[in-house]
Amino acid sequence: MKFITKLFLLALIVGFVACDADLDLQQNPNAVTPDKASVGDLYNAIQIDFGDLYANVEGTGGQLTRMYHMGSFNYEAHTAPATTNGMWFEAYSNLFPDMDALLALTEARGLDVHTASVKILKAYTLMALVDNLNDVPLSEAGQGTDIVSPGRDGGAAVYAAAGTLLDEAISLLASTSASGPPNDFYYGGDASKWSALANTLKLRAAMTTRLIDPSGAAATVNSVIGSGNYIKDASGDFQVQFGTQRNNPNSRHPFYNNHYEAADGAYLSNYYMWLLAEGNVNADGLPVADPRTRYYFYRQKDDSINQDPTTFSCHFSTVPDDPEGRPAHFDNVDPRLPYCVATENGYSGRDHGNGSGTPPDGPIRTHYGLYPGGGSFDGDSFTDTRNAGTTGGLGSGIFPIMLSSFVDFLRAEAALTVGTGEDARALLEAGIRSSIAKVKTFESKVPSELGEIRIVRGEEFTVEQLYVPTAEDIDAYIAIVLDNYDNGDKLDVVMTEYYKALWGNGLESYNNYRRTGKPSNMAPTLEPAGGEFSTVLFYPAVHVNRNSNATQRASRSERVFWDDGSANVY
Repeated sequence: MKFITKLFLLALIVGFVACDADLDLQQNPNAVTPDKASVGDLYNAIQIDFGDLYANVEGTGGQLTRMYHMGSFNYEAHTAPATTNGMWFEAYSNLFPDMDALLALTEARGLDVHTASVKILKAYTLMALVDNLNDVPLSEAGQGTDIVSPGRDGGAAVYAAAGTLLDEAISLLASTSASGPPNDFYYGGDASKWSALANTLKLRAAMTTRLIDPSGAAATVNSVIGSGNYIKDASGDFQVQFGTQRNNPNSRHPFYNNHYEAADGAYLSNYYMWLLAEGNVNADGLPVADPRTRYYFYRQKDDSINQDPTTFSCHFSTVPDDPEGRPAHFDNVDPRLPYCVATENGYSGRDHGNGSGTPPDGPIRTHYGLYPGGGSFDGDSFTDTRNAGTTGGLGSGIFPIMLSSFVDFLRAEAALTVGTGEDARALLEAGIRSSIAKVKTFESKVPSELGEIRIVRGEEFTVEQLYVPTAEDIDAYIAIVLDNYDNGDKLDVVMTEYYKALWGNGLESYNNYRRTGKPSNMAPTLEPAGGEFSTVLFYPAVHVNRNSNATQRASRSERVFWDDGSANVY
């Protein structure tokens, strides 16, 4: 699925870069020779296409892991060869040719920050392809007519090649005095931040592969953390930033485009909303909402149950609260799991694997909120968000690719699984606090919404006073999580909190689930016979149909090289 990142970044290009290429207009512009190419233009194109690549590599994994709604009744129907066409096109048709062309120019000219940053982006791209597909072309790719049907390299070899690129980038950045790209949308040409990202991606790779190399994972994590050179706070977060422009071009986050124009928009995942809104309980057994809930989701109604029955598509019943309709196999996982709607107080989406037809439920669906898509904060206004793109944060959101909170959770996982010696409990708390703090920065995008007045028992209060979580609220929530950690499955608690912090990043969610099987109470498919979980995606149709050396994999239950099959996934 291709989002509007390219249009957004193209708008920025116009403001930042003047074309300095002297191109023969009779030549094919898609086959510009390196000696005539513009460094600035190539760098822009790479940043543009990397944003699109990210959108393609994270979506399906997010659906498989219930972060987003999966709208097919079984895994067989959901993951087809066409599913991965987008990521393949972005990588092999757009990114890699431009990356190789740029590297030929920048290495010759001593533009070390350009070179290093592109190597880092290429390393991430290679690992993301492997995470979804396992073996992919590398050594024979990009050879033009010399090799028109490249073979596939093993996933482990591709990961190793990505690691080499990261090491090369770190070495370049450590010794360079070259200035960075003036049109760097990620880090503004800051070599130290690119270096921290490269080290962080090494940590990520080590933890992704820890099942097959636990000692190597521990050594890498300790080395990276010991160096002090990694993403430690929000100033180093690796993210795509969207704008607020509606037309010519549309620069807004895809979440915002989906729910804040005229269309009903995508269904949100009942499981994911329930996990935030009611997944944790206090000492009295009462559900306690995660402080991020009102930032993540926006309710159009305050009642999910008492609506016209024609607006529901519960599959096994007419209305959500029919006890006879609740699927029995849900209780085998967790008796508290939601059915048909996420909660009774307005969080309304669809269950995992509900592929039913669409009823007239647009006005009651819960929509994307303020974070990360730049929508509206849920201040109990319960209004329709479909207002021609005029409300909320106007789409000024982010793609959260690698955040400082993610690093905390990875370190906590490492402490519990490969013996790094760090304090997993303290890192769990640090990750939660870092994630909540990141989410709360989005408040600055909606000051008018937070300043709206509500009358409670005859007194006036602002939305901020009533619904924005206080430091005490956050402390109380974290206390519940830490109590669960102290008295329960520690890895399950860590990975569940990581999962919640990942909102907007389905790739890491997919990797984590296959690696740990956590959260352990993932909602099953709505139909009891949902089929085999897709532990790997099928090769894209464009690859198999056009490459004489390519064959399709036999089953979606095959595994990527780092997955030893020990996790319980369904």
